[in-house]
Amino acid sequence: MTEFENDSALFSTLKTELFTAVIGDVLDQMGLTRQFLPAEIAPLVPGTKIAGRAMPVLEADIFDNGHPASNGPLANKPFGLMLEALDDLRENEIYIATGASLRYALWGELMSTRALHLKAAGAILDGYVRDAQGIRDLGFPAFCRGIYAQDQGPRGKVIDFRCTIEIGGVKIAPGTLLFGDEEGVLAIPREAEAEAITRALEKVKSENIVADAIKGGMSATEAFATYGVM
Repeated sequence: MTEFENDSALFSTLKTELFTAVIGDVLDQMGLTRQFLPAEIAPLVPGTKIAGRAMPVLEADIFDNGHPASNGPLANKPFGLMLEALDDLRENEIYIATGASLRYALWGELMSTRALHLKAAGAILDGYVRDAQGIRDLGFPAFCRGIYAQDQGPRGKVIDFRCTIEIGGVKIAPGTLLFGDEEGVLAIPREAEAEAITRALEKVKSENIVADAIKGGMSATEAFATYGVM
């Protein structure tokens, strides 16, 4: 198994030597066939890569913010626990949120500014972002379903964080390894990450050999029969 000195070395290897397609193929071979988040979740800036540990955030829609008859503990708290969740981000963590409808944005420029100060690795939203140009100018890695300016304030709240969530049938626990590029976002279970990354690095080397063989005139059929990679 490939060993890394620390998580920073692991994340660097993911972003410089690997890509989601090859890790996804390896996870399929390991029987982990549902680890990609929905294809609609893509980088705000094409070509962006993201790698880090999940800090899951659970959202919920609201329809009558602060109604006097409400008994909920978050009824009169703007944004619910969103600010607490944001401030709790740690170095190399990814703020990953789900649970809301597509009626409003879940992330913006000021949140990105705070996350950068905390040395977070980025944000992955099962929804929209706003202040898109500001986020781009900051160079903050954000993956989302698109851009929409409508504010979360009167429409949604964060109701929990550092909890297990699910996006598109993919379970994400606190600390789950997340890796994304312009072709998708993967959640790699902690118990599988060492084997998956080791095998992915080996697969990249094999694919480079196959590419050279095909460039030299070998047929696709012969290449697959010889190397077992395509």
